[in-house]
Amino acid sequence: MYLYLVTPLLGSLKNYVKYKRFNIIVFIRTFYIYLTLHLLLQTKNKWMILILERWFFFAFKIIRSVYRNDYESKKQKYIKKYNLTYQN
Repeated sequence: MYLYLVTPLLGSLKNYVKYKRFNIIVFIRTFYIYLTLHLLLQTKNKWMILILERWFFFAFKIIRSVYRNDYESKKQKYIKKYNLTYQN
């Protein structure tokens, strides 16, 4: 059971360090995804649930980034911040 606390606690710590705030909805969301995966897959393998939860959020964030067109919208910020040059 303690294994299920590692990812949400570390994620909350990272968000607090980065954004200086704690978001309870993001914290609880992970447990909801754990429960959903557990019910859908009917498995007691905790490691599989943990890995699939991370894969779910990787895919979710990739799809969201593509949908929002984050690359183009943040391109100027990266050019200024990292002195990047882009070829057309």
